[in-house]
Amino acid sequence: MRFAPRFASKSAAQPITQRKHNEMKKYTLFSTLTILALVFGGVSMSYGQAGLTPDTEVETDKRAQTGMKFLSTSVDARASAIGSAMTAELTGSSVSMFYNPASMGFMSGRMSAAATNMSFIADIGYTQFSAAFRPSSSANYGVVGVSVVSVDYGDFHHTIRANNDDGFIENGTYSPTAMAVGLGYARSFGDRFSAGANIKLVFQDIGSGFATSQDFDSGAIETTEDYNVRTVAYDFGIVYATGFESLVIGMSARNFAQEQSYVRERFELPLTFQIGMSMNLVDLTAIDPDMHSIQLHVDAQRPRDFTEHVRFGLEYTFMNIVSLRGGFEQLGLNEEQGFSAGAGLRYSFGGFDVGADYAYTDFGLFGAVSRIGLQIGL
Repeated sequence: MRFAPRFASKSAAQPITQRKHNEMKKYTLFSTLTILALVFGGVSMSYGQAGLTPDTEVETDKRAQTGMKFLSTSVDARASAIGSAMTAELTGSSVSMFYNPASMGFMSGRMSAAATNMSFIADIGYTQFSAAFRPSSSANYGVVGVSVVSVDYGDFHHTIRANNDDGFIENGTYSPTAMAVGLGYARSFGDRFSAGANIKLVFQDIGSGFATSQDFDSGAIETTEDYNVRTVAYDFGIVYATGFESLVIGMSARNFAQEQSYVRERFELPLTFQIGMSMNLVDLTAIDPDMHSIQLHVDAQRPRDFTEHVRFGLEYTFMNIVSLRGGFEQLGLNEEQGFSAGAGLRYSFGGFDVGADYAYTDFGLFGAVSRIGLQIGL
């Protein structure tokens, strides 16, 4: 008579262990996505809903409710080519300060710097620069970064109201400008979670104007007023690697600031909440991940002054050298901004990693927007 062994052999126990491991990964994925959905849903319910007109209680679209809109414009070439869906990038760079500062916490190497130039619609020019530095390669003191974005709106005709047939007279030209200078910090906590924040000094100058007032004794008095605004804005973000393959999720809130005003008209900055996910789809296949990468990026965005929308992007990379990209920044919306596409090259030599990126975005009636960027890492 034979008796079955009391304990299963090691080979028999392996499938059970593997099943439990897979079940735990699925549970982790489901729990993480559920919690994030509840958090983002709560934020969405409590803030940023379509406005109600006080007199009629009629729901209105969120349009033209903020100033300093340049703070919400995506400038970086790589990010723009994938629909600016950069909230959940795990291994970030100095560019992460413009999307989710937390991604900078897992920056590879000691140093990262990037510069981008963009020719926007209406001949508006953007220049963006960022640099990040890890103080220590042996201890986790986090990553410190600086960022600058500058906007040139071109030249405008300066006019003054006058009692003539035209109703005005020309008084030369003026050139509005805008700039934001930021200081960022991010730190990883373990190998799966990172948090970060930025503080930004924001400045916008739209020139000067003439104001006329009446005095009983002196008559009309003409004075010159400068129309510029300075304020401080804040960004916050987190990034979390779920443990399910390469799935990463992230959240960010950008452009927290006090209400501002030009003379009498008050406005708020373009506060934006974002939640996103990213994953290398090659993990779900038998393709060699050292040769190929197909990175999926998806963001859900709730801006203060625009319709809630989804951002979507795909990035294919061959041997960590050549990348092809495509995406939509306003997926499903009937807006002029359409499909984005781009490409990038990376090359390593002498301890340096250098790269160049290009992005093209279709803006319908407004033509196309091109971005060119350079990156270097150490």
